[in-house]
Amino acid sequence: MKSLDNYIKRRIQEIPTEIKQTFPNIKQIWKCNDELDFLYGYYVGKIEEGALHYLLKATRASAGGYVDTFEIRGIIETHKQELQNTIKSVID
Repeated sequence: MKSLDNYIKRRIQEIPTEIKQTFPNIKQIWKCNDELDFLYGYYVGKIEEGALHYLLKATRASAGGYVDTFEIRGIIETHKQELQNTIKSVID
């Protein structure tokens, strides 16, 4: 799962650029009061979806394997502080 961990770290590094391009006026457009919670949930979902695709490609190349979405979420949650700090650095 080290490669999955590296994938998640890489995705977190891409987030500042994505936020600036995708959510330039988050409060006005999305009508949300808590930008951090909104963006955290959004990016956990995006990273989870991307990780699932990443692992499915990897398991097709190998002898199969089972992809546990709870395990993916657990790995993402180990990077919770890093993800939150990344988002905060953009919206503050």
